[in-house]
Amino acid sequence: MGHALRARRWAGLLPLLFAPALPGAQAQPTAGARGASPPSAHGSYLGSRLVSPKSNAPCPPHIGPMYRADAIVTGTDMRQRPWGFAQTLREVLVKSSGDPRLKDDPRIAQRAAHADRFIACFDYVAMMAAVPLHDDQGTSDRPYRLTVSFIPAKIDALLAQFGDKPWHGERPVVVPVLLVHGRKPPYMLSAEVPAGAEQRGAFAAAAGQFGLKVRIPSGAELRAFGARVGHFPSKPPPSSAGEAIVVGTLDWSERLPGWIGKWRMRRHGADYAWGISGVNYDAAFRNIVRGVVLVASGAGPPDRGD
Repeated sequence: MGHALRARRWAGLLPLLFAPALPGAQAQPTAGARGASPPSAHGSYLGSRLVSPKSNAPCPPHIGPMYRADAIVTGTDMRQRPWGFAQTLREVLVKSSGDPRLKDDPRIAQRAAHADRFIACFDYVAMMAAVPLHDDQGTSDRPYRLTVSFIPAKIDALLAQFGDKPWHGERPVVVPVLLVHGRKPPYMLSAEVPAGAEQRGAFAAAAGQFGLKVRIPSGAELRAFGARVGHFPSKPPPSSAGEAIVVGTLDWSERLPGWIGKWRMRRHGADYAWGISGVNYDAAFRNIVRGVVLVASGAGPPDRGD
């Protein structure tokens, strides 16, 4: 395939999607042989048949990013679609509420198993569309980005069932001031330092999972904060309404093995400290953003033992 594959399915038909997964039900055949075409990019499920709709309208424009999430799945059939729906529902509940604790709340499990009931539409993008097929691989064996948009009113109602509510307040941009001690010489994570290229991308991805953005400061800005290798600020600069400045250290431990992160933030006159250990830096950055989200949304203080 030389172009991205996109497939949309609509909310009114979604409850029927899980029929093949029910006990005793027969799954529909999918294309998997070499050279076979994938499931129709413009099909909708009606009962157990795949048919072509008259139009392929986009998702409703009023559905914002707080009610939308992605998951990487194999193929566009039913093998991983329920799992993808469940994962994106958990992420949307966190993004829309500003309460990261909901992701692992055991009460979510039952709703996640029927996540299709809350979905407005979804589509797929082939992540290897430009890569030719090889050996006996079929398009159904390839990775796809499943993007799911949920119905805002239903998500808000679900949050209310858990005693939560949508977070409509201002969402701060996370500004990390980090000193990194790894296998390479120590460095400040700046917008320019070559050693931090992968970490900058990982930090942006971590922030996006919580509905926030990150701004990696420049070297000049870090020096203005009084932050450099060999001299680290004893107190974090106060955060503004639009930014959350997090000061911390990220140290590699061969003994664990993994990274040890310790973070501090001052926001609205209060000081917060939290951290994590024995993880990769993706998890460390998620821990930073999780703490910021808890404070900024009013859900509670950071978990010191994360």
